[in-house]
Amino acid sequence: MQRVPEPELMLDTAQACAYASADFAAPHQRCIELLLAKHPQLPPQGTALDLGCGPGDVTLRLAGALPAWRIDALDGSPAMLALARAACARAGVQSRVSLHDVVLPHGSPPRAPYDLLFSNSLLHHLDRPAVLWSAVSRWGRAGSHVFMMDLLRPGSEADARALVEQYAASEREVLQRDFFNSLRAAYEPSEVRAQLGELGLAHLALEVVSDRHFIVWGRL
Repeated sequence: MQRVPEPELMLDTAQACAYASADFAAPHQRCIELLLAKHPQLPPQGTALDLGCGPGDVTLRLAGALPAWRIDALDGSPAMLALARAACARAGVQSRVSLHDVVLPHGSPPRAPYDLLFSNSLLHHLDRPAVLWSAVSRWGRAGSHVFMMDLLRPGSEADARALVEQYAASEREVLQRDFFNSLRAAYEPSEVRAQLGELGLAHLALEVVSDRHFIVWGRL
């Protein structure tokens, strides 16, 4: 299936709220579990950069998994950041989780270089994937840990609709539509390997971890 890009930013408040209220507990927790499994040598303390934090659910799970770390989380959607700030306030983590309005490739996070560069489900939103991989290189350092998880593009629209039916049948129509569009906008592993090679990151590992997700991980 040919890639069909989707809007890079989820700016509509109602759409962001629908996304934040959806049940992503299983894949989000799996993301954190895979991060810890691939990077068992993470130190007790450090600094992490969450690229494309959305409404903050994965950010909070990361904060829970790394309780002595400081985390800077970036997103370009004010609607998403408002939800993330409210979630962080409810969790009481404002002292070590900072949220920043940044649209890649612009802006600059406050604590670069970071010990961990992290992202969940940002890549498929980007029509220029190099802006993500360039940020990883620019805001990391030699030895920094990298972990990215994202969607796989299915082989056909029929396959994409089958995944929507399997994993989002109980969600609102807007979420089903967004999931379908995200699947069509996702990259294939071969495309991601090419992206990594172009940015000098070919040494990072790429692994398909489910019928709809892959991960990229390693150290700079």
